[in-house]
Amino acid sequence: MEFLEEATTLAQRAVEFDRTGCIDAAAYYYREAARLLDRAIQLSVDQDGGRLMKSAQEYKERADAIQIAIYFQKSETKDENINSKLAKLSLKALERAEDLKGIKFVPHVSKSVSSSVESVSGPKPLHRGSSAHLKVSGATAYSQEEKTVLLATSRINTHNFVPFMSVDLSERFQYAMPFTDGDGPLKLSPKQMKHFAKWARPEEFCSEPKLIQGAFVDYFSIKQTIVSDCSFVASLAVSALYEKKFKCRLITSIIYPRNRNKEPIFNPFGKYMIKLHLNGVPRKVIIDDTLPMGKHGELLCSFSMNKNEMWISLLEKAYMKVMGGYDFPGSNSNIDLHVLTGWIPERVAIRVNDGDFNSDALFNTLLTRLHHGDVLVTVATGEMSDQEADRAGLVPTHAYAVLDVRLINGLRLLQLKNPWSHVRWRGNFSELDMKNWTPDLCSTLNYDPSDAAMFDNGVFWIDFSSILKFYDVFYLNWNPKLFTYTYCIHQSWSAGAGPIKDSYNIGDNPQFHLSCEGTGSVWILLTRHITDLEDFKQNTEYITVLVYKSKGKRVYYPHDPPPYLDGVRINSPHYLTKILLKDTSERDFTLVISQYEKMNTIYYTLRAYATNPFRLQKIANPFTYVKKITDGDWKGVSAGGCRNHPATYSNNPCYKLVLSSKSNILIDLKAPKQFQIGFEISSADDSSFGSKSTGPYRSGFVVLELEDVPEGSYNIVPSTFLPNQESPFFLTFKASNPIQISRIR
Repeated sequence: MEFLEEATTLAQRAVEFDRTGCIDAAAYYYREAARLLDRAIQLSVDQDGGRLMKSAQEYKERADAIQIAIYFQKSETKDENINSKLAKLSLKALERAEDLKGIKFVPHVSKSVSSSVESVSGPKPLHRGSSAHLKVSGATAYSQEEKTVLLATSRINTHNFVPFMSVDLSERFQYAMPFTDGDGPLKLSPKQMKHFAKWARPEEFCSEPKLIQGAFVDYFSIKQTIVSDCSFVASLAVSALYEKKFKCRLITSIIYPRNRNKEPIFNPFGKYMIKLHLNGVPRKVIIDDTLPMGKHGELLCSFSMNKNEMWISLLEKAYMKVMGGYDFPGSNSNIDLHVLTGWIPERVAIRVNDGDFNSDALFNTLLTRLHHGDVLVTVATGEMSDQEADRAGLVPTHAYAVLDVRLINGLRLLQLKNPWSHVRWRGNFSELDMKNWTPDLCSTLNYDPSDAAMFDNGVFWIDFSSILKFYDVFYLNWNPKLFTYTYCIHQSWSAGAGPIKDSYNIGDNPQFHLSCEGTGSVWILLTRHITDLEDFKQNTEYITVLVYKSKGKRVYYPHDPPPYLDGVRINSPHYLTKILLKDTSERDFTLVISQYEKMNTIYYTLRAYATNPFRLQKIANPFTYVKKITDGDWKGVSAGGCRNHPATYSNNPCYKLVLSSKSNILIDLKAPKQFQIGFEISSADDSSFGSKSTGPYRSGFVVLELEDVPEGSYNIVPSTFLPNQESPFFLTFKASNPIQISRIR
């Protein structure tokens, strides 16, 4: 009872501070109340445990929301006085938190990190650019609606990952004692638990721990162990190869702290900050340097075979924290590389029997673009029997890094790396192949099959024909530097907006107007935000983007007009579509977001990349006045059918629409899809308007949009195509000015 009474007192204080705008104090007392409630729950012997757990969770969620709100405000305000006050509030909160952990706050600690850490010039607002070199083609600041979306999807698998901003370059990395992540140790997988002994810091198993051994990371050193994240480790490999080949810090640039040369450095205080691209924006992930160690002193996570090197294990830990722990359900390299680099993901399924699949064009793309540094590539196997896998030397449903692509005297070859650093291809051009390796080919590739056979490091050559036979999909991640301009919009799509299936009606789907300039390419990337591990595991949401040549106007029917680019609904968080602009091409498009069987509210980011300036904006709803008829029906005599049946058509229901001024209007009719339906609107007092109809009768849904309709009275007659078809119907009227609706018959 003591804990419960004290928690109640603190909760009352929190609410009072919250009400008066003292949000920093409110967050502190909410957390303290939640902590005491947790203690009360442990000691509870009555039936109040569930109620107390709910209250504790509500307090934690409110504290999290306040914390993120402070973060946004501090990052975006330009008022130095406000910034100073916010900084002091944040400092006080940090002091309180450290006092609670028994750590005395130390303003400055004189160790090597402090003098070498990079500085930041001042706060900059969160904005729409995903890469520093890209020009934002539109307003840079986010709307309040977009901030709400980013706030809602900052909480991923019970932890907060706020957007990464310039103020984060001033993150504190120095402590009086080794840093321990307040979110607690990561959940281990069952395989890890079987061998787990302890969490160990680098100093416990390395004589001279370093973040990176040498000037650049080495992709050969990456080794996956018992964590089921082959796609992530393959992604690390291709990113590391890019760094070494192009002398560009693609992957290690996301690790903090960094020195004044912006090179990541080992932190003896044990705290690291990783910048990962999550849910539409780069986000901040804080970890400590403790790693899972087995009973025989072995690391139970991915690691570098270069002794003392830590970057692989730390990056994996940061990603596993986001994913809910080391008990990782598996991913694909499109997702993983986008998280690590922000490069544009594209999935290319290997379908040799599909008429649209062009293997020659695919190989030429890989050959040209990989060597130019335009793309990162991995390739994955599909399902295969154990016998087939053993014979081929491949692992089923497994990701491989593509290290090299060569065309030599007509031979099309790829060099791959298994993230396990062992188990290699056993077919054509493997080290076991005694037929295809000629002295000239070995010399050209600097490869000796005999030497390779002595040591299995998981790296092998394979011909492209075997890739097409044994592999299932290529994952390409494109360099944003291929483009000059970008823009994005963060939105939510409510589960209750529109029908579950949009096979007849897409008028309620989110729609956007894309207006382009010049020729070239525009790539559209749709990213669904994921905040829950189960969602990531099951991945039952199928999304796509449809592109219409409709001059940026709202589209209501999925196939009228036919889509310019029809999207395939896939259960991946990313969907990419490409628009090629030619001299005679349309320049205004309507983009429609679509789901298969929409059951849940989703949050998403729509981002465009282009070689020329463009404009991307949400198509607004111009109708502010809405009237609905929800009790309409065709029954008995009133089921009169269409005008092809003049004897009974006049028996159909009729409604009167009165416009008090000229207005834009939209009317839609819905009924069960087994009925072909339509309606006609005619002026009751202005013959110049005449009559207009929805055209051909359609299954279950028709709509008519009219602009600048004069004031006056209009009659609307809904009907089925055939008479005597009894059914209920809904009739919805929308207008830009006030309207009146009444039933005539």
